[in-house]
Amino acid sequence: MKAQRILVISPNWIGDAVMAQPLLQLLRQRGTGQAIDVLAPAWVAPVWKAMCEVDTVIEAPFKHGALQLRERWKFARMLRQRGYAEAYVLPNTLKFALIPWLAGIARRIGYRGESRYGLINVMHHDDRERPRPMVSFYAALAEAPRPEVPLPAALPRPRLHIEPEQRQVVLGQLALRADAPLIAFAPGAEFGSAKRWPAPHFAALANTLRETYADAQIVLLGSGKDKDVCDEVVAAAPFVRNLAGVTSLAQALAVIAGADAMVSNDSGLLHVASALNRPVVALYGSTDPDHAPPFSDFSVSLSLRLECAPCKQRECPLGHHRCMQDMNAAMVWQSLQAMLVR
Repeated sequence: MKAQRILVISPNWIGDAVMAQPLLQLLRQRGTGQAIDVLAPAWVAPVWKAMCEVDTVIEAPFKHGALQLRERWKFARMLRQRGYAEAYVLPNTLKFALIPWLAGIARRIGYRGESRYGLINVMHHDDRERPRPMVSFYAALAEAPRPEVPLPAALPRPRLHIEPEQRQVVLGQLALRADAPLIAFAPGAEFGSAKRWPAPHFAALANTLRETYADAQIVLLGSGKDKDVCDEVVAAAPFVRNLAGVTSLAQALAVIAGADAMVSNDSGLLHVASALNRPVVALYGSTDPDHAPPFSDFSVSLSLRLECAPCKQRECPLGHHRCMQDMNAAMVWQSLQAMLVR
């Protein structure tokens, strides 16, 4: 008899999807031969498609924030035909927990969330006072619920894979040279301005980089929402190419895969670069560098670790944003230069 499949329901954030990847490695290590499908929003789907453990990515047709009970019931009927033995519900919302329950999937694993008792029948718990590191948070779902879970160092690293041919095609489409250094910056952050290193600092870093490497190609990556902050960088460093909102996520993954190094705020693209094992300089202000660090072979997490940090707020509650303002370009250049000369 053919082994039943596993369904993983994706988080809505790119970085969370990347940090959930070790869960897939642990599920594959069980050796049951079960194919792993992922139900994901369209804007996150390219990340899952870059994971070798995934058999099929099913794009969720639902509108953001809407319950759409009738649509979920119809969609669950389709999933029922695929023969799932268990479902891992990574978002903590009621509406995503409904889907595997409606689909009749016997084993439904996830964390306690909004009114999910009965919908989730293998319930895990996190401590709000001492939240689990993100990789541990998701990887813990592969085992029975327990109070303590392995730290990230004891778990598989998040990993993504982009075929060399795909990378070369995208770099060619964007007229990026293979014979010159390629450095990617990610100046945006979906969560809010408190996570963003100031645009003038990115521009100052770009100017220092170009003074040292005259042929360096510096590109800015992000979504259309990041275009304005990226335009600020270009205004002070006109040789930098702003690709925010120009590339699809799939193209951005290929660019990062071909980059010599990445400088990024704590954002989804930071974790993409880490999972592609690119050299990474990660910039932390309002968030905790120990909660979701990069895992690439060559990575540096920079944080001033001020008394007011990590505040975990969208905007600086004190109005000074010193956690990022006081982290100057020279500090970041020191870490980046070491990666480029290795």
